[in-house]
Amino acid sequence: MNTQNTAIHIKIWHKEFWLMSIATFLLSASVYIQVPALSQWLFETGLPPVEVGCVLGVFGIGMFALGAFCSFWVQRFRRNMVCIWAIVGMMACTAGLLYADRTAGFLTLSFAMSMARFALGAFYGLAQMVLCSTLIIDTTESFQRTEANHISSWFARFALPLGPLVGLMAYCSFGFSGAMVTSMGCALAAIVLICMVKFPFKAPEENSKVIRLDRFYLPQGTLLFVNLLIFTGIIGLLFATQPTPTFYAMMLAGFALALLSQRFVFSNAELKSEVVTGLILIVISLTAMLTRSQAIVAYMSPLFLGCGTGIIGARFLLFFIKLSKHCQRGTSQSTFLLGWEAGISLGMCAGFAFFHDDGKALLAYALALAVVTLVLYVAVTHKWYMANKNR
Repeated sequence: MNTQNTAIHIKIWHKEFWLMSIATFLLSASVYIQVPALSQWLFETGLPPVEVGCVLGVFGIGMFALGAFCSFWVQRFRRNMVCIWAIVGMMACTAGLLYADRTAGFLTLSFAMSMARFALGAFYGLAQMVLCSTLIIDTTESFQRTEANHISSWFARFALPLGPLVGLMAYCSFGFSGAMVTSMGCALAAIVLICMVKFPFKAPEENSKVIRLDRFYLPQGTLLFVNLLIFTGIIGLLFATQPTPTFYAMMLAGFALALLSQRFVFSNAELKSEVVTGLILIVISLTAMLTRSQAIVAYMSPLFLGCGTGIIGARFLLFFIKLSKHCQRGTSQSTFLLGWEAGISLGMCAGFAFFHDDGKALLAYALALAVVTLVLYVAVTHKWYMANKNR
């Protein structure tokens, strides 16, 4: 049995899977790079916190704009080209952010930025839906697809702290334009990697509907989606505090710790224990931020936050997969993506708009959300999941 598992593990790490996983990381990083640079630059231009929050948050709304057309486009055109053109659209929107301040004659800066960010979210959502729900699956055998989804999602997850860290460094060294060029560079590198993989031709389905929930949203996962949305809203709130490079670096270390804990701590643990442990770590992290001022808190709190976030993100993704029915694997991936990104974006919007000058209130609100998430999961979501899972 061990020999078979080892063979499967080696087989999944082939060249095409490596390329697709790295492309997933680069695509996510290209978006997260913009977060610290964009917020700081907008404040320097004199925009009020509410408008900054709207510019950052509208990205999450844009994520839903093109998803209903994803299945039709993938059937109608070559799936890798749909992803590539969506990434080209992302690059165009990022370039639009660079020149948005030149529209002052007929558009306000915040409106121009919001339009570009909404479109960026739409193209990013489409690109990730095709990449995660179709292209990565196409590069793996059917019996490896759950493992492939789990692994590739970790590549995207590591972009959450790494992207802002790179963006902050690029902004400090080269300014706003340097950060945006770095973002576009990551997107371009993702295109290059996708072009290096040959995907098999698949004949389109006959009478395919233009608007479909397939590869977009999983209705039977709505309760889990809400739980995920509230949870990632906490991360968005904390990103609105404009964290330091140390915060992102320790959060990255927490993600690495979460990955190790899944392998050595939770391999045979009770199913509920992962999410509960992750949420407890986040509650401890937020409580320490709110009540302690020692220097160690600047290191331990983001470490616990990253560890808890990594554990919960990985487990929720598997929950969505197990809630899906036959041929809905891609749809479960997209639903998880929407909940994850929309929650972070809406959290940033609320953080900038309502708590920009009151860090204590922001942390208190984030702590309350973490407690609500924990209670909701233990009292409702987990029982509902166990009764409704299909795998």
